[in-house]
Amino acid sequence: MNPLLSSLQPYPFERLKQLFSTVTPNPAYAPISLGIGEPRHATPQLVLDALAQATAQLAAYPATAGLPALRTACANWIQRRYGLTLDAATQVLPVNGSREALFAFAQTVIDPTRTSADGSHQEAVVVCPNPFYQIYEGAALLAGAKPYYAPSDPALNFNVDWNKVPADVWAKTQLLFVCSPGNPTGAVMPMADWEKLFALSDQYGFVIASDECYSEIYFREEAPLGGLEAAAKLGRTDFKNLVAFTSLSKRSNVPGMRSGFVAGDAHILKQFLLYRTYHGSAMSGMVQAASIAAWDDEAHVVANRALYREKFAAVTPLLAEVMDVRLPDAGFYLWAAVPGGDDVAFARDLLAQYNVTVLPGSYLAREGHGLGDTKGFNPGAGRIRMALVAETAECLEAAQRIVAFVKSSNP
Repeated sequence: MNPLLSSLQPYPFERLKQLFSTVTPNPAYAPISLGIGEPRHATPQLVLDALAQATAQLAAYPATAGLPALRTACANWIQRRYGLTLDAATQVLPVNGSREALFAFAQTVIDPTRTSADGSHQEAVVVCPNPFYQIYEGAALLAGAKPYYAPSDPALNFNVDWNKVPADVWAKTQLLFVCSPGNPTGAVMPMADWEKLFALSDQYGFVIASDECYSEIYFREEAPLGGLEAAAKLGRTDFKNLVAFTSLSKRSNVPGMRSGFVAGDAHILKQFLLYRTYHGSAMSGMVQAASIAAWDDEAHVVANRALYREKFAAVTPLLAEVMDVRLPDAGFYLWAAVPGGDDVAFARDLLAQYNVTVLPGSYLAREGHGLGDTKGFNPGAGRIRMALVAETAECLEAAQRIVAFVKSSNP
């Protein structure tokens, strides 16, 4: 067996299952889960109709590069959303959701055999934010690289202070994962950070993978800044060493469809397509047809965003009465500090007393920076992630129970 498999850490939800294994939820309350970030709003009818009308596609093997019509639909969406004109044939590539694409991308980009100037082996490093989406870590480890965890800073709106990443780490870095809007923090990375990262990429040669799957759920009139948009504004119109990842799961409420696309550096995408040809990553023709319908329509996205705005406007002030929590820049998570600071005990006791599931923030992060440093702090500790994906009434009921729990625990 691949020995690198033994380096993988338990997934957060496996740890949550273990934590709750000895808990008996209060039967007086119906269960409510704010734990998993799975969109639960209704799937748009136009997507269902497109699927139903494309059953003939089941009789043909799909091309890994995707239908030209799908790539054009993705490129057209980029033009509408960011005002950018990309070559649909070379700068856009459909993928089966951002999760598989992020993982496969690391396998394409990382060279675990790279040597330094003196001919000695140079350890491959993947930098990622901390806390983070655990696929980043798993992708790095199984590609033969070592993760470096850059902690989010509450003083910077939970963005990373990239100045604190040492030069010797950047020198070994081959891939940088950024997540904007962030999971779990909801933070959008500002232009100044993009400018810094592009300069570092030019200096050290690493590739930037920009995970932007929460970009269409936001609470202010100005849409979140995207990586491709930032690059273009800085004159980087070839998107050198930059690939952006997005998907339909959150935007269009189709997490089971597994559909998204990557866009950016044409040279990198050419190599990524080669990898995917052997990896077996072709998207079903039915899903491609439904994806075209979804990317071509914005009305359902606006309606979906309105539902989240209504929900967050109702829930956030209620929780803010008893917790340190605020409206995020974007995304569908609340990233709240728990009274007393023990996020694990908070999640366990909340389930036992009020039958509400939340995810401890420490399960989404790592202690220290990695690369042998495991003695630092865990930037997720003392916080919980709440996914407001259910209908407003259910999320409001969960919030009311959490308020009651906090008040009863801190009379």
